[in-house]
Amino acid sequence: MFEQVEAYPGDPILSLMDDFHSDKRAEKVNLSIGFYYDEAGLVPVLDTVKAAKSKLDAVNPSANLYLPMDGHPAFRKAVQQYLFGEADPQAANRIVTLQSVGGSGALRVGADFLKRYYPESQVWVSDPTWDNHLAIFSGAGFSVNRYPYLDETGSHVAFERMLACFDQLPAHTIVLLHACCHNPTGIDLTPAQWDSVFELCRQRSLIPFLDAAYLGMGDGVDEDAYAIRALAKAGITGLVANSFSKVFSLYGERVGSLSVVCKSEAIAERVSGQLKGTVRTNYSNPPRHGAELVATILNDDELREEWRAELEGMRNRMIQMRNALYAKVKEINPELNVEYLLQQKGMFSYTGLTAEAVDNIREQHAVYLIRSGRICIAGLNESNLNAVANALAKY
Repeated sequence: MFEQVEAYPGDPILSLMDDFHSDKRAEKVNLSIGFYYDEAGLVPVLDTVKAAKSKLDAVNPSANLYLPMDGHPAFRKAVQQYLFGEADPQAANRIVTLQSVGGSGALRVGADFLKRYYPESQVWVSDPTWDNHLAIFSGAGFSVNRYPYLDETGSHVAFERMLACFDQLPAHTIVLLHACCHNPTGIDLTPAQWDSVFELCRQRSLIPFLDAAYLGMGDGVDEDAYAIRALAKAGITGLVANSFSKVFSLYGERVGSLSVVCKSEAIAERVSGQLKGTVRTNYSNPPRHGAELVATILNDDELREEWRAELEGMRNRMIQMRNALYAKVKEINPELNVEYLLQQKGMFSYTGLTAEAVDNIREQHAVYLIRSGRICIAGLNESNLNAVANALAKY
């Protein structure tokens, strides 16, 4: 039995983490996985999360019952407002938001739902994209294709080529888009470009599926939510997967959400029911604790503003690290073009390094990047900056 089962090659990022932990070199630097680290090189517990835990502990404990299939009600309401802003009640009633098991769970529930109602559709993702996008949608049974995203220089969005690709797609094609802080490139669409994309989706009856894991890490929460809110205003149907892992530093709690923007309240009610059915046949109910933490913070005016300030501090530290790394590399090798460090946004930077160069940097300098050449900027600090700059300056 199971003799036909082939070996699992492993996830490229998680497998690299295993290699990092096995590396005995004291000077090793981890810039691979998407964790936010503070200046001390630690994944922080936010002060607002600590305060929310204290508030929850102070409440008389009740039985730890299952949540509803679509999640914690206070969480869902707060998250919908967080994502879509102060929408009018009529608009809010045609948006369905449910709690999910992280952003990956939101993507998979959305993929399973779409596969049921659009079984002949295909999925298009940006080239490049987060590797798990391909695995999640192909695992749900979709054929997954790549649309052009970067121009020849690797420093700007190839927007005309991207639109031309979309303009050739059949109706009901699912287009996966990064809402902000594009992973792995850190290069985003402008508001005007987002408007053009959604207008083309309307004309071609395409289904945009936005992945939002880094709201607030690019230009700020409201600025980074532009694409999500523009989708809701565009009068088209679309999906939004959201994660609180990075922005609340709640990785292990697996807190996420899936929202579906519908054309009417009646459609939204039916979609809500079928999404619950999709959850029931997957993980049945989402976890409670992380959702309670996020709901406590988002529904408390004071805690919510304190959290925004903490997130802004995280964003500013990453900007400082970008500037510092740029300056140090240029000091070592003035001829090297590292302008991308200043132009890109969010947790990641796309270096353009070849897989061979990444392997050499890991072997010779103990600096770990993923083989696409992506750097996790949040892993930089004053103690490892020189080592990383010296490694990059040689390539």
